[in-house]
Amino acid sequence: MQILNEQALNASVPLHDLTFKTTKDLINPQDSQPHLHGWIAQAEAKKAAMFGLRMRQAGFNMLVLGQHGSGRTSLMQSAMQQVAKEAGEQLSDLVAVYHFNQKNHPFLIKLPAGLGMKLSAQMDVFSRAFIVELPALIVIKDKKEALSKAEPWLACVLDELVKLANGNEQLTQYIELVKKDVLTFLKIYPTPANNDVEGALEALMSDGFLNRFKVNVLVDNRAAAEDGFLQPVIYDNDPSYQSLFGSLETGAEQTHEFMRLRAGKLHKADGGMLLVQLRDILNDEQNGAQMIEKLYRFLRNGTLQFEDAAGSGQSAGYVLANTLIPLRVKLVLVAMREDFYSLLEENPDFFDHFPIKVEFADSINANAENYAAVAGYVAQKCEQHQCAHFNAEAVATLIGALQRLEEDQARISTNFAFLERLMLESASYAGDADVVKQTHVQAAINARNQRHQYFETQIRESIIDNELLIQVHGEVVGQINGLTHIELGDASFGSPIRITARCYPGQKGLINIDREVNMSGPNHDKGIFILQNWLSASFSHLAPLSLNASLVFEQEYNGVEGDSASCAELFALLSAMANLPIQQGIAITGALNQFGEVMPIGGVNEKIEGYFRVCKALGLDGKQGVIIPKRNQRHLLLDDEVVQAVKEGQFQIITIDHVLEGIEHLVNVKAGEKDASGSYAPNTVMGHAQAVLAEYRKTLETNQPNGKQH
Repeated sequence: MQILNEQALNASVPLHDLTFKTTKDLINPQDSQPHLHGWIAQAEAKKAAMFGLRMRQAGFNMLVLGQHGSGRTSLMQSAMQQVAKEAGEQLSDLVAVYHFNQKNHPFLIKLPAGLGMKLSAQMDVFSRAFIVELPALIVIKDKKEALSKAEPWLACVLDELVKLANGNEQLTQYIELVKKDVLTFLKIYPTPANNDVEGALEALMSDGFLNRFKVNVLVDNRAAAEDGFLQPVIYDNDPSYQSLFGSLETGAEQTHEFMRLRAGKLHKADGGMLLVQLRDILNDEQNGAQMIEKLYRFLRNGTLQFEDAAGSGQSAGYVLANTLIPLRVKLVLVAMREDFYSLLEENPDFFDHFPIKVEFADSINANAENYAAVAGYVAQKCEQHQCAHFNAEAVATLIGALQRLEEDQARISTNFAFLERLMLESASYAGDADVVKQTHVQAAINARNQRHQYFETQIRESIIDNELLIQVHGEVVGQINGLTHIELGDASFGSPIRITARCYPGQKGLINIDREVNMSGPNHDKGIFILQNWLSASFSHLAPLSLNASLVFEQEYNGVEGDSASCAELFALLSAMANLPIQQGIAITGALNQFGEVMPIGGVNEKIEGYFRVCKALGLDGKQGVIIPKRNQRHLLLDDEVVQAVKEGQFQIITIDHVLEGIEHLVNVKAGEKDASGSYAPNTVMGHAQAVLAEYRKTLETNQPNGKQH
């Protein structure tokens, strides 16, 4: 057992490790990698990411795992853009045109970047020229004469298209089809009656005759090429069935199907990389499963086909003929670990196509290098948001907040989204000040905590008003304050709860009242069974125990879960068995194993601070405090008010390794150890309990018929 001093209750960032006055000193105008500092905190993830992104062979898709806020999306986008400027195949456009050999079917053509829009513009020029030339051609009754005049005109007007094709096989084929279609049209189109050319043209236009010469530019990579990219980098931040795989939109009757095609992000990422969030797909209740299956087929086959938009997802629409094209896309799938493992269980084959895994660390070591990484990140965000820079003390407080988020004195959370929000809130408290100081950061932290204290305040007021029975003064037998960790949305806090125990002679053993009425969860029940077996093993020389004992969480009506109260339950039970009063000012949190060792628990800071605020409201007299597992000591990152109270002797934090250390402190009587016969000395806690159990056995034997137990 150890009573901690104030130095052990928090972590401090050595200011000599922060080699700057303000974060403005860290800004390098020549820095061409704005996400450099974020990657320093994710060195292993960066190594894996750059390796995977630079693999140009097909099939090396990437799975990026990490918690929300770790920078996984922004950092991967930055890395993708960097790699896309280093190497890649020629950027290409994708266009859909009318297939003159297969009516109403599209003809998909891949072109070098920029040629798609040029082809579209040139075909518009051709259409206008054709409609101007058409009246003179259709009035010629001799079709051979009309064709002989049309051919040189066609050769002239299509000359620019031929130059544009520059040997492209698909485009050259298309130009030949256009030429053939025009000549065929002139050959079979009847001469207008009474030379009514205007009427004929009006009929042609109303039928959408010229629409067949339009070009539907599905993918246009001009902007990417101008920005120096050698391969496309696409991020679908709102994926749907249509946005990923493309669709056939509803159009007017005279609109040909090739003009109704809409490219998906996979088409746009052809030859490059596509980043998608797995959670966005899984959360699509209507089409999520179909999107996963379609992605799996694409990854397996490397080809994609357009489908009718009305048929995506639940109902099967028809597949558009002539639209199956090969696509070469490196899919970068960003996922939470729980989503990954859930989908892996349902569709194990899906992740066979993701051989490169990038793991973003949830936390990093608290050392000078990573302090510098956080400071550099703060500097970059100050520039990005054009807010005041932070001095070294303020950055140290920000790092402390990240450590508190991680609940570890030796580690720093990589939740940079949390850091960015706290930065901006701190800058707001700084107002027009030139530099954000430690007081501004602390004010932002305090204000944030205050905003989340409504429910805790309600519970604390109920305790003060004696509606919830909590006692923090005096001594009581069989009664102790346990600590609960309550999470309500974004509010997380600790609160005391009274645990009581009663014992009497019998054979039923330990009864957990919460379990009997189905108000406890499996983890709590596990803790109770461990407690029961530790107790039986500790008094094995008296087995079977002649004991009826009951445990209950008083005034708890929402159910009990978790095993972090098992130590408190044991102490209440030992107090009741030994008839020794427990100090009510000391609250307990911790789980025990079958050997009585005290195991670490979660939410230790919130539990201590919540109990401290209750004690402060009820009156501190130096006899209040909390017993926690020794293994939780490194997780202590308590607020200044608690630390100051410990320093002044008004509150105490005690760590224990074994349950007997805790009961010894609570009742101020030695716990006791077994002798060679397995018995305990009579003047110890275990000795008192042993004597009571022996009395229970005698009482039970006396009350049984013929002095026998059944």
